[in-house]
Amino acid sequence: MRIFLDSDSYIAPKEFIPCMIVVQARLGSTRLPGKIFKRVLDKTLLAYQLERLRMVQNVAGIVVATTINPNDQPIVDWCNQEGYHCIRGSEDDVLSRYMAAIDAFGLDAVVRVTSDCPLIDPDLLERGLGLFYSHYNDLDYLSICHERSYPLGMDFEIVRTQALEKAYFEAKSSPEKEHVTPYIWQHPEWFRLANLQQKENQSAYRLTVDTEEDFALIRHIIEALYPKNPEFRLADIMALLQKNPDWLKINAHIPQKGVS
Repeated sequence: MRIFLDSDSYIAPKEFIPCMIVVQARLGSTRLPGKIFKRVLDKTLLAYQLERLRMVQNVAGIVVATTINPNDQPIVDWCNQEGYHCIRGSEDDVLSRYMAAIDAFGLDAVVRVTSDCPLIDPDLLERGLGLFYSHYNDLDYLSICHERSYPLGMDFEIVRTQALEKAYFEAKSSPEKEHVTPYIWQHPEWFRLANLQQKENQSAYRLTVDTEEDFALIRHIIEALYPKNPEFRLADIMALLQKNPDWLKINAHIPQKGVS
């Protein structure tokens, strides 16, 4: 079953479930190694992202899921210094890292976020959580990533533990393990899926960080907005880009990597 939810149809849930935001992060990015620790205004991209995620009210907390590769020890050290939960697991089997978070914190659901989304909008994520909680008896999975209407870089997926457990035990291919959720969203006959959409199509905007060009655009946005309004939202970003349309040319030619 696959359904579509309008982002304007939010209903405040009456109760919540044990759910945490799990941010997968590593330093060995293929196209831009060490990107999460690249700095803007003397703050790392990871710090900006987690600062924004801390604004989300309807979760039990945040955990950074990194790898057992010794090269990722700086992530663990940084999380310990800044007071964030951190777990470690397989570099390639990212799904197993999510299962480790579920086991460690006794979760009924997780929010999957990748560390290449430093400008993620906490209000949008909270709206998604509200819809997921409100439809909890009818859903296994909710995201904004399929039949996209929001920009790249706002991405999140909310998944019930039972669905991730089924994927963990039954998924066989490397992409299913590396990208965590393909086994779920590629099987609507087995899972109850929802996609969050909005009326305006902003899918052509690229606000993720995967290359130096992406970083250049994100740096422009943060430098323009953060000093005056550290809690800026997607609407502020879109207004800024409308005033500076040439900025969009910085990374317009960058192709988005797919699941392969």
